[in-house]
Amino acid sequence: MTVGHGDDINAVGGPARHIPVLLAEVLQALSPAEGDVIVDGTFGAGGYTKAILAAGASVVAIDRDPDAIAAGRNLEAQSGGRLRLVQAPFSMLDQHVESADGVVLDIGVSSMQLDQAERGFSFRVDGPLDMRMAQAGLSAADVVNNFKPGDLARIFGFLGEERHAGRIARMIEARREKRPFERTLELADAIETHIGRAPKDKIHPATRVFQALRIFVNDELGELAKALFAAERALKPGGRLAVVTFHSLEDRIVKRFIADRSDAASGSRHMPEARARSATFSKSGGGVTPGEAETAANPRARSARLRAAIRTDAPARAGDFSIFGLPKLPGPKLPGPKLPGIERPGER
Repeated sequence: MTVGHGDDINAVGGPARHIPVLLAEVLQALSPAEGDVIVDGTFGAGGYTKAILAAGASVVAIDRDPDAIAAGRNLEAQSGGRLRLVQAPFSMLDQHVESADGVVLDIGVSSMQLDQAERGFSFRVDGPLDMRMAQAGLSAADVVNNFKPGDLARIFGFLGEERHAGRIARMIEARREKRPFERTLELADAIETHIGRAPKDKIHPATRVFQALRIFVNDELGELAKALFAAERALKPGGRLAVVTFHSLEDRIVKRFIADRSDAASGSRHMPEARARSATFSKSGGGVTPGEAETAANPRARSARLRAAIRTDAPARAGDFSIFGLPKLPGPKLPGPKLPGIERPGER
């Protein structure tokens, strides 16, 4: 399962670990049955996958975290051939299944990742400033120690909705000149010392910065957008899409995608250049949130929201990232293709 991005990272943990969020609602949206092939694009600890297998369907489970795949091998071996694990970004799900009856995506960071100090996602315990889900590429330390303060402020401000983004970015610039940031508690303590913390504050002052760094390092918004296009290509007519988000930015992407894909526009005498298009999805209810009983039993679920849609028989449309309104943020100084909506340093 994943946790709400806005939660106090120091508060997560405990008995709620590995409880899949909105499980009953997700199963209702997917309606898995014997003979169905369901893609679990965010395998994690396997909560959704186990429930789907129990319903009689087969599962192609995807995760870019090699630890999650390794931990799921026993379940795969016990599945009687109905579970296939794939280590890959979920944005590539259509490359691993051609015709799916359902796709489920549970967006965010897994509780297993948070609970492992060496992964650097949390400052609940000290660990390296890492945060890479795939355990490769640009790390949070690389961003904090090398990006310009203006770029850091944009990352913290948009992805973390941090109102002190500029102050924190300037503090980081001054501190890293003396010694680079290497540990999670080192960064968290520096932010708390600089910003302060009132007794009434419910979350640690560094929570939103850590959230922003994690989303940026893993290109979570871009990956989600690409995964929705991939699901559109992979789902057969009548196939069902279910997406659970924990952050308003992610929910906005899913909501805009479903709204765009469920809209069938056509040309008119006023706009003759417009091309007719068919809806590729039909909405399957509005945003579903957990009930009081679930949030009481699992506080991590309190910011979750499920959106679902059903695939029509219309051909998949081209992936147009403009529908999401993704921000222009500084991109990683790494080789490879430029990410949609992401701007590399020096391209401004």
